[in-house]
Amino acid sequence: MAAGIRQRHGRACDRKGRCKCPYEAFVYSRRDGKKIRKTFPSYSAARTWREDVSKAVRERKLRAPTTITVEQAAKDWLAGAREGRIRTRSGAAYKPSAIRTYEAALRLRVLPEVGSRRLSEVTRNDLQDMVDELLGARLHASTINVTILPLRAVYRRAVARGEMAINPTTGLEMPVARGGRNRTAPPDECARLLNSLRPADRVVWAAAMYAGLRRGELMALRVEDIELGAGVIHVRRGWDSKAGEIATKSGRDRRVPIAGVLRDYLDQHLLSLGRDKGLVFGVSAVSPFCDRTLAERAARAWKRAKLKGITLHECRHTFASLMIAAGVNAKALSTYMGHATISITLDRYGHLMPGSEDEAAGLLDAYLERADSAARIAHVAT
Repeated sequence: MAAGIRQRHGRACDRKGRCKCPYEAFVYSRRDGKKIRKTFPSYSAARTWREDVSKAVRERKLRAPTTITVEQAAKDWLAGAREGRIRTRSGAAYKPSAIRTYEAALRLRVLPEVGSRRLSEVTRNDLQDMVDELLGARLHASTINVTILPLRAVYRRAVARGEMAINPTTGLEMPVARGGRNRTAPPDECARLLNSLRPADRVVWAAAMYAGLRRGELMALRVEDIELGAGVIHVRRGWDSKAGEIATKSGRDRRVPIAGVLRDYLDQHLLSLGRDKGLVFGVSAVSPFCDRTLAERAARAWKRAKLKGITLHECRHTFASLMIAAGVNAKALSTYMGHATISITLDRYGHLMPGSEDEAAGLLDAYLERADSAARIAHVAT
């Protein structure tokens, strides 16, 4: 038997015949002064594991199991995320709202279940049991997924630092949040919704509907970010209810074209402000509007007008649907929406893009007809 592997015979084993006792493999980590152990039902599995782990230890990619608890690891992770030392997989800093969501999920549902256990002791079965219990308690699928998200982040970091060999959050059977498509409004409905609002609120909803800005981006938009002459809005920051101004969701600035229908609203509103700096939609130059109050006023106005209400986020989806209907390509739309990748745009709005056989054939026919007409005109001209 190879060094570092032994068979663990139980008391009832007489070591005769076909012994089925398990095999224990171990690798000594000099860096930690500890052994890394694991038990297997067969000798071949133990030998394979030991060869892989020995290589990982030599290359300093793996360390002995940590004694830190899940609660301690979670606190360290939250502190690192708040300070910006720990980043998302794309390298961006975690948003304050995301950190608050993670902290609440850990405090309310994760730590009461596994907080006192060692990080290295928690198994995939333990976490699957927790997911199943939450599902049995009739929690919404999105709530359950958010509960596991901070654990995924904690274990992903532990594995990356070589503190864990296996990530127990991988391979979990998670419930799927099934819901209808986000509401979008066609052009005629957009006009009716806006006309039902008081002028001071109308411009905010128009910017969400015709420029696709997120709620926090609307709250943080400054007068100097709008170039009516160039026809663009510079989206340079967002707004968090507790942290104030923050970076945009993608971490990058972007330029959004100003359509003529939006230009009229913005032009009139900027003139009424009478200043060239400060927040565009704030209650003052430095204080943003209250999104809840804005939504409540709008809901009352639409109810009086007997119109189906819409949210600021649904206005953003409406902007995407209008741009697609107007023929804007997916790459340009992805840029205007501030998505990190074009795949996000395609996943979210691909169902709105032309794609049926009739639509595809019609688009091709129209293109060929234009090309043929252009060729005929060029021939006559020569």
